[in-house]
Amino acid sequence: MTPVKLSCVILTMGNRVAELDRAVESALTQTDGDVEVVIVGNGADVPELAAEVLPGSAAVVKTVRLPYNVGIPEGRNRGVQECSGDVVLFLDDDGWYADSKVAAHVRERFTHEHDLAVISFRVMEPEGGSVQRRHVPRLRAGDPERSSPVTTFLGGACAIRKSAYLQVGGLPESFFYAHEETDLAWRLLGEGYRIEYDAVPVMYHPLVAPSRHAEFYRMNARNRVWLARRNLPWPLAALYLFNWIALTVARVRATSALKAWFRGFGEGLRQPAGERRPMAWRTAWRMLRLGRPPIV
Repeated sequence: MTPVKLSCVILTMGNRVAELDRAVESALTQTDGDVEVVIVGNGADVPELAAEVLPGSAAVVKTVRLPYNVGIPEGRNRGVQECSGDVVLFLDDDGWYADSKVAAHVRERFTHEHDLAVISFRVMEPEGGSVQRRHVPRLRAGDPERSSPVTTFLGGACAIRKSAYLQVGGLPESFFYAHEETDLAWRLLGEGYRIEYDAVPVMYHPLVAPSRHAEFYRMNARNRVWLARRNLPWPLAALYLFNWIALTVARVRATSALKAWFRGFGEGLRQPAGERRPMAWRTAWRMLRLGRPPIV
């Protein structure tokens, strides 16, 4: 059986030079070798890599410069277009692989598990080794060292079968940021693929809160509405959105954040969401059996 080829897409805005060097080096120095790296400059020039990052002449590094910041989903889609690998790893430019065995593990799984579309990696904070709740893509996140089937994944710490990715149209580019992985995951599940949280491959990432982005609450709400409008039968869409209104009101205390969230929610209702392809009820039932029905 021919092993799959691996590519790694790293999206950067050119402002983390040392971190980008570290990320690229962690991909190129895998013991299994032959990982093609594609660096996408999202509205910025790709910084020149430090000489010690490239471990010999066999290293394959491609660069793509986008004329402006097109957002995370479109930037990653453009990176995938440049990949020659069968499986694409997405790596944040401020993250890096904890050891040199990640590629071998990914290659082994995708070579033998043909219905596997996505592996979501375990993400750890490098100093204390802690794991953020949001980095375990399931409702029962108390044991991050337990692998399990899931219904979504982490976009900056994963491996995706390229053919499956292209089959469902890649990431939704209009989302720009937030929930684009869930949109892709739901469509992959609808095609019969599996998605797994795999605790064996580890990516290190600094401890940061997604709410640090100024537009976080607005885009989070807008894209959640788009996610429902694009993918859910209308009864499930109504339940999903009602649940998230209730959860947001219960969790978010800052008035300014709540205002931004409801402003985004209104935008999601008014603005075009893109192509609607509601999942079959059997897909919703499968998600329920996996422990996360598409209403939460």
